Amino acid sequence: MSEQIFIGIAGLVFLTLSIWAFRVLPQERWQMLAAVPLRKNEQGGWQGLNLTSYGFLLATATAIAALFGLILLESTNSYLPGVMAVFLLIFGVSLPASKVLARLVEKKLHTFTVGGAFFCGLLFAPLAIVIVNLVLSAVHAPELQLLVVLAALAISFVLGEGLGRLACISYGCCYGKPLKECRWLTRKLFDHFSFVFTGATKKAVYDGGLAGEKLLPIQAITNLLYTLTALFSTSLFLRGHYGAAFLVSLFVSQIWRFFSETMRSDFRGLGRISVYQKMSLLALPFVLIISLLVPTTAGPLPSIIKGLTICLQPIPMISLQLLWILLFFIYGRSTATSSTVSFFVLVPQGDFPHEQK
Repeated sequence: MSEQIFIGIAGLVFLTLSIWAFRVLPQERWQMLAAVPLRKNEQGGWQGLNLTSYGFLLATATAIAALFGLILLESTNSYLPGVMAVFLLIFGVSLPASKVLARLVEKKLHTFTVGGAFFCGLLFAPLAIVIVNLVLSAVHAPELQLLVVLAALAISFVLGEGLGRLACISYGCCYGKPLKECRWLTRKLFDHFSFVFTGATKKAVYDGGLAGEKLLPIQAITNLLYTLTALFSTSLFLRGHYGAAFLVSLFVSQIWRFFSETMRSDFRGLGRISVYQKMSLLALPFVLIISLLVPTTAGPLPSIIKGLTICLQPIPMISLQLLWILLFFIYGRSTATSSTVSFFVLVPQGDFPHEQK
């Protein structure tokens, strides 16, 4: 019963967040969080560094997803130092890959790719677990179960990308096709649920020239589909079906990634089938082979009550906070936009209180 309560509460929280985000994040107001003055310009104002809601939401989504994965692994009583080491290795590969692959594929400096980061992380994850297990074996510490860790990582990834699509809404990136270019049934279904972006700094506006256009809400569809998939896979995980949880998480996410790119209007690289779509297809046999061939050792079913105790442990919680800060520092500083900041006094001269002597 506790497992169902956990999934139900998590689903309610994520759904509430998503409904709020779909309503407000396309607005111009929700793209920038703050502007930090850097240096004075010739007009007497200050050139500002923009801190974006994109970075805030992406960092938050990643931290929540990582916490979700830690809860699942703690519920199986996995050796925590080993788990933290695996997460550290995978983030160490995936974070640079998100920017490097985007530059190689899209030939742009100011962009990132979640799909590319995932592909590199997926290929590296089994090796990372093997490396950590070799170290754990050398120091006579409990080793990690390969499929258990991979299943938790897969759920964490799908949840993180689903929640991370809210960041795309705030920045106006990863945008769908204009509804007027879609089939009549699509237009009818999404006419009242489309996204309309305004503001010169939204990517759909400055890059796609789609200001005021009704766009297919592909980010919202991905958010809902991935979040539901993560929650369903979590139920499989908590019943001990690790292979099924791993398979469902990644098959749904990668098949949808392939088809969803045909519904997007932003540039995804040259060619009829993008590099990211090819990565998705290449990931499928890799996922199938692992889920079928990697064995799991029989043991007690996961306990979500035990898993939630991770929230009371200082090292994982401090690590997640540091991860959030790092991600916001990387993704929250806009390099594609700038601002001008000016300061002035509101109180008229002579209205200041007299100094007490």
